[in-house]
Amino acid sequence: MPATPASPARTQTLRRRAPGLVLIAAAGLYSVVPLLSMISAALAPQGSFPSGLSWPTHPHWHNFVDAWNVANITTLLKSSTLIVLGVVPVAVLISTMAAYAIAVLDIPLGRVFYTVLVLTLTLPYEIVIVPLYEQSKAMGLLGSQWALILPLIGLNMPFAVFWMRAHFVNVPKELNEAAGIDGAGPWRALWHIHLPLARPAIASLGLLMFLSTWNQFLLALVLIDDPNKRTMAGALQAFTTKYSTDQVLLNAGALLIMAPTIIVFLFLQRHFVKALLQGSVKG
Repeated sequence: MPATPASPARTQTLRRRAPGLVLIAAAGLYSVVPLLSMISAALAPQGSFPSGLSWPTHPHWHNFVDAWNVANITTLLKSSTLIVLGVVPVAVLISTMAAYAIAVLDIPLGRVFYTVLVLTLTLPYEIVIVPLYEQSKAMGLLGSQWALILPLIGLNMPFAVFWMRAHFVNVPKELNEAAGIDGAGPWRALWHIHLPLARPAIASLGLLMFLSTWNQFLLALVLIDDPNKRTMAGALQAFTTKYSTDQVLLNAGALLIMAPTIIVFLFLQRHFVKALLQGSVKG
């Protein structure tokens, strides 16, 4: 039976989508190739210098176990989890309430406060390291995990409030008016109306905060002198010495550090995409 020729409309649609599909494929290849290169390097014999993308003849899977033990990842995993649990829930809660007050309740001087927060996004991140060090030292927190948790909560506020406000300003005002007619106050409207609608935005914000906190290296290095109390990113120091770097274990350790972030992103990617598309369609 002869094949049915493609309709002109379908052919035109494929031609119109072809550039976008090519760009998506190129972006995916650009992201996947370095990861594959890291995996192949992590499976090479220890002490070698792997280059390029070449799968070893005899993969050394025990390199991951050795990297785990050399970098003391078990201890750093507990420390990173504690820091993430201390930063992300508190920062998400405070930023959500602040954005709700600015965008929905329209509090006095709310726009001024929001403008100041947005302006702080333009400041270089490194400019606050020395003041944070001196303040943590004066408060007696230097060297503890609180020296990292408290600053990260504050440093996440500008972007977090900006992110959540972008959601609340897109919520129809009729919902708030209907809640007021039904006798719901600001708190009840927040918990029973706005928060369920903000679930994708909150989940995606939590994901972004998790990634930034988990991968935090510079502040942890400056504010915490005990390597066992730092984040997982600090484990990479275990594979470098003054004179050499074990490239095989370094790649294996980097993959172990990346694994939790990849798992969390895959789990929350649906909410992340939904939050990015939120507000793009009106009606």
